[in-house]
Amino acid sequence: MEKRILGLDPGLAILGFGAIICHQNQTKVQDASVSLLDFGVISTPAHTEMGQRLCTLYDDLHTLMEELKPELVAIEKLFFYRMSSTILVAQARGVLMLVLGQCGIPTVEFTPAQIKQALTGHGNADKYDVQQAVARELNLDQIPKPDDAADALAVALTAWFQV
Repeated sequence: MEKRILGLDPGLAILGFGAIICHQNQTKVQDASVSLLDFGVISTPAHTEMGQRLCTLYDDLHTLMEELKPELVAIEKLFFYRMSSTILVAQARGVLMLVLGQCGIPTVEFTPAQIKQALTGHGNADKYDVQQAVARELNLDQIPKPDDAADALAVALTAWFQV
């Protein structure tokens, strides 16, 4: 049995995505494996008007859903950094949730600490440790770039481990 999971790392300037395919033998749970489907980012230029940036995210996310056909989407929960950047991320996240709702795709959410715990065994791991775990779990020769895409793959892997 196969299951496509899409991980998303929300952002207005850069929204990371990472898709994996989980393979599970119905009779032997230990035969479960995971493979990389795709990863990348959706970018919106800073000098572009806010409404247009949100439209770009909306259109590109719809295209991504059509191309990847995920059965589950995992999203990193909003984390508060600075108030100004949090508001921008929240606006982008609203568009993301709208698209997922329109597509009728089930979603799960994880905090940064939950993602770190799932991939490294401790919730205070640094970014590099998480990225190394992503590369190891997906049998990659190097850490996926850019960081936003690697973060999205970490979210997708967390969903695979948890569901």
